[in-house]
This record gives sequence, structure tokens and C-alpha cells, in this order.
Amino acid sequence: MLITGGGRGIGAATARLAAARGYAVAVNYVKDDRAANVLVSEIRASGGAAVAIRADVSQEKEVERLFHQAVRELGPLSVLVNSAGIVDRRARVDEIHEARLQRMMAINVVGSFLCAAEAVRRLSTRHGGRGGNIVNVSSAASKYGSPGEYVDYAASKAAIDVFTIGLAREVAAEGIRVNAVRPGIINTEIHASSGDPARAQRLAPELPLHRPGTAQEVANAILWLVSDEASYCTGTIVDVAGGR
Repeated sequence: MLITGGGRGIGAATARLAAARGYAVAVNYVKDDRAANVLVSEIRASGGAAVAIRADVSQEKEVERLFHQAVRELGPLSVLVNSAGIVDRRARVDEIHEARLQRMMAINVVGSFLCAAEAVRRLSTRHGGRGGNIVNVSSAASKYGSPGEYVDYAASKAAIDVFTIGLAREVAAEGIRVNAVRPGIINTEIHASSGDPARAQRLAPELPLHRPGTAQEVANAILWLVSDEASYCTGTIVDVAGGR
């Protein structure tokens, strides 16, 4: 299993759970090498196989290198989890400038496309592969638009929803299932990136379950989607959002 943005948050929780269930795990990261390497050491100490690989998923050549290294070190790919994503400071649309938009879309959208394309080349029976799974990490923001906070982030995740459905239908006959999880308010470090580290706890009372979710709960959904228990699911988007 290759997990982009796997060093922290949802990606890290997915890596731990996948390793516990027998997957060799490639943990992709772009900046925080310490977090990624600590995670890999933890997995190895528990008897699992893991490797940390630095790569910027918005760059095609780096994506090619990422996949090549992951396969060289861990063996053939069976699952891609597109978890790499960024958010930015709270801002209205009329306060957002091109540089922010370009960065947001490059990582959240272009990166997911590039990684999925590389995975399809390796998994698709059309290309001589054995099939497999792709799971994209979306966001409940794609349904609500995040007005006054980060409409650009919400738009990038709405693109992931449509991408999931389109790709799923495109490769269904080639042995690949493509699904997504759509987390809601999850207690991870991403809220600090928006300048509001207490956001999860602040918004929790508005949710039907009256609490933020955990990265582990999202990881549970991801591992279910790639399991045989979800063998008839493709193009499916699973909300992990506390009822919202």
C-alpha cells in the first residue's frame, strides 16, 4: 500500500492499521521527514514492513520516482491511498490570490490525478497488472463549500469527489476499484494550518455525534473499502463525518 501524505494525521493512522493487517506500507511525505521516519520505525518495530519516501506529488517526475522506489523496496503495488492534501489560512474568496490557488490545486487535485494515473499503469489488467484499489481522501467541505473559511479547499475536494466517480467507471472493467472517504471534523494537525488549531473542538457541539472524529476512524473506513468486504463498491464515497 502506498499512502501519499502518510507521515501524519489520517495518512499515518492508515499506515499503522494497514501494517497491522499485513500490508507492506510506503509512507510518502514532502516535508516532515522526522514524522515519517518515526512512523516507519514504529511499524518495523512491530514486525511490519515500511519505507518512508520523500516526493512532491504535484510533480510528475517525482511521482514516477515515488512509485518506482516503493515497488523496488516493497514489491508490487496493490493499493494507493491519495491522502496528501493541504489547507490554508481562513480567507474569503476576494482575499485569495493566484499563488494560493495554484498551490492548493496542484497538491490536492493534480497530485491525486498524477498518483492515480501511475497506480492505474501498474494495477490495470489492461496494462498487465493484477488489479487493486485506489482510495481518495476527500472532505465534507466538498458538500458545504466552507464559506468564509476556505472555499478553494472545498472546491479542490469537490473535484476529488467527481474524479473518484469518473475514474471508478473508467477502470472498473480493468480490475481496479476506486472509492473515497469524505471526513468531516477530524481531530488532526490540519486545523492548525488554517490558523485555528482548536477548530475541531470548537465545532464539535454542532455535529449530531457532538464530538470530532479521529484519524483512526477514517483509517478504519479506508481499510474497509480496500477489503473484500467492500468488493462490490466502486465509485462510492463514504462519509466519516459524525452525521453531518
